[in-house]
Amino acid sequence: MTVDSVVLKVSSLTDTGLTRSVNEDSVLDARPVFVVADGMGGHDAGDRASAAVVDAFAPLRGREIEVDDIREALSRATAVIESIAAAHRRGAGSTVTGVALVEHEGAPHWLVFNVGDSRVYRHHGNELTQLTIDHSLGQELVDAGELRAEDLPSFAKRSVITRAVGAPDSTADSWLLPVVDGERLLLCSDGLTGEVSDEAIRATLTMNGRPETAAAALVRRALQSGGRDNVSVVVIDVVSGGARTRPDDATGGRVAASALTDSMLEGTTIPVRAR
Repeated sequence: MTVDSVVLKVSSLTDTGLTRSVNEDSVLDARPVFVVADGMGGHDAGDRASAAVVDAFAPLRGREIEVDDIREALSRATAVIESIAAAHRRGAGSTVTGVALVEHEGAPHWLVFNVGDSRVYRHHGNELTQLTIDHSLGQELVDAGELRAEDLPSFAKRSVITRAVGAPDSTADSWLLPVVDGERLLLCSDGLTGEVSDEAIRATLTMNGRPETAAAALVRRALQSGGRDNVSVVVIDVVSGGARTRPDDATGGRVAASALTDSMLEGTTIPVRAR
């Protein structure tokens, strides 16, 4: 199996929401890379920052992707956002989350990456798994054992971002997972997850068959729940060309962190973690 053999169905959708006047989110559907970026900095800065992220990844369309390509795209985005921030009193920055089809050990894999609190989920069967880990104050307190996970939704500062493209800490985390037939990936900004629970996201992805139907239903749920932020989603279905099931060995098919670190010793650090 190769990356070229993978058949996908994809739908992306972004909405300004019910309270914002400007959409600071940007999305990219450019196989083999898919991205959601959520800009920060207010009018004429946040939207430009997220657009800079998408523009940095757009040249990867139709190419064979390696980890260094993601690192270089993030570096390009950082340079542009820094120039935008210099011209605005409030500065500028952007979260980013994405997936890229890559070949590893002769088989197609997803390279999943994120900076900030935009997320990637995996839906397979009736199960939903969050693949990325938020770079937020709330999540860091949970990881440190200072806040219970069940208390996170009511924590007032849960959405304070601790990493962003263009910020002092723009380190991206990444993971490598085998592509599996029948799985569905969801990329989204916090305009969705801030309004819709994981259980409601799971149910929506389960009940809606086509990617475009699922994307529209997710955005609609966010708006019905208040729509207090821009909301963006990319829904990716693996039709064929991947593994038939996740490997059931002791590692679950996960790639060791050391497998991809040699190419990331310079520039933006993207430590690849097993997931």
